[in-house]
Amino acid sequence: MNGVCEPDRPGAPHAHHGPTEEGVALAGMRIEVSLQEVSLVFETEPGLFSPTHLDPGTHFLLSNIEFDHHDKVLDLGCGYGVMGIYIARRIGADRVYLIDSNPQAIRCTTYNAELNGVSGVRIERSDGFRDFRESEFTQIVCNPPYHTDFSTAKHFIEKGFNRLVVGGSLWMVTHRETWYRNKLTSVFGGVRILRCDGYCLFQAIKKGMHYASRAGKDR
Repeated sequence: MNGVCEPDRPGAPHAHHGPTEEGVALAGMRIEVSLQEVSLVFETEPGLFSPTHLDPGTHFLLSNIEFDHHDKVLDLGCGYGVMGIYIARRIGADRVYLIDSNPQAIRCTTYNAELNGVSGVRIERSDGFRDFRESEFTQIVCNPPYHTDFSTAKHFIEKGFNRLVVGGSLWMVTHRETWYRNKLTSVFGGVRILRCDGYCLFQAIKKGMHYASRAGKDR
């Protein structure tokens, strides 16, 4: 199934050095992004994912999800904050949480939330869900890291299931299809897949309190 598939054409990033809330300069660049009539500006740094432009997979994901003011949303592995900050601009900062294990990402996200007028979002450093206690999310969005093994993705899927309300959705965008399709199906009992320019966007809906397959924990 194909969803909204609009290639991103970002402008050239601008070199910029600005203070964080703690007064420490961000030695990176500033990029400008327009998504669904929402204009955003982000400070980025080398070493973060897609530091010079909006990642096309992220663009694909955000172009295919509807959010409303009743949602409670988690940006899982937030990087410098694109998804969570965009969502906060749509539904309100108090409904959005962003987590990442990288202190550099957390520093940039904190600055970018202030820069885009959504400083009320909740930003926490956590290794996946291991140091994060919030739950009852209606939507979790994730552009997972492309590791050679799937240990991080496995943790995100299994623990993400536990943090959703029944009826809530886990959204993941990746270049890989087979493993994600099988794993999400084993845990959630089914998955919807949209495709665009080599990306797969997965939506898995939590239908009950337990994994669909007991084998889902071990795949």
